[in-house]
Amino acid sequence: MKNRSYSPLDHLIMNLDQALRTLAGRPRVTERPDPANDRDEVELSKSEKLESVRLMRVNHAGEVAAQALYQGQALTARLEDVRDRMERAADEENDHLEWCERRVKALDGHVSYLNPLWYLGSFAIGAAAGVIGDKWSLGFVVETEKQVISHLEGHLKQISENDKKSRAILEQMKLDEAHHGATAKKAGAAELPPPVRQLMKLTSKVMTGTAYWV
Repeated sequence: MKNRSYSPLDHLIMNLDQALRTLAGRPRVTERPDPANDRDEVELSKSEKLESVRLMRVNHAGEVAAQALYQGQALTARLEDVRDRMERAADEENDHLEWCERRVKALDGHVSYLNPLWYLGSFAIGAAAGVIGDKWSLGFVVETEKQVISHLEGHLKQISENDKKSRAILEQMKLDEAHHGATAKKAGAAELPPPVRQLMKLTSKVMTGTAYWV
């Protein structure tokens, strides 16, 4: 059976649908099991619980941004195999999105009120990267995943050892992000110039610092 060829308008509509699912509905996931399901819930102190909520909210906001970045790149990618890689990665990021949101709510918290802003900004960055060229688009993936892994490692040091459910989610996310970065690098990613990497770090710092509180 011949695969359907999607027009630019088709991709635009699919991206709009994905945005609405990410921000206000149930995102398309791979149906992998939630890593937290295998861990026992332990009663946390008030301070432990509050810190877990804040850190998992930051991770959820990061996944909203990652989803938007991949969708923006998929929309403007020139090569079909690059677009397919981006869309597959976006599906796996949706797993993280759902796991983090579920955990935040289980801890009686809320996700960031500024998620629409994170989505729009990251989508624009991803689309611009795709327009510049696929190797640079893939380079953004490599650098993004590298920075995300660094954040996750920091959160694993901050979050209570008693919060085994949140820690299980973060550990699986870390493995997945490393895989996404390695896949993009193997596909021909170009190394981003130092000023671009620094700008990405600054932007990420603003987002994570804000999402921690709002």
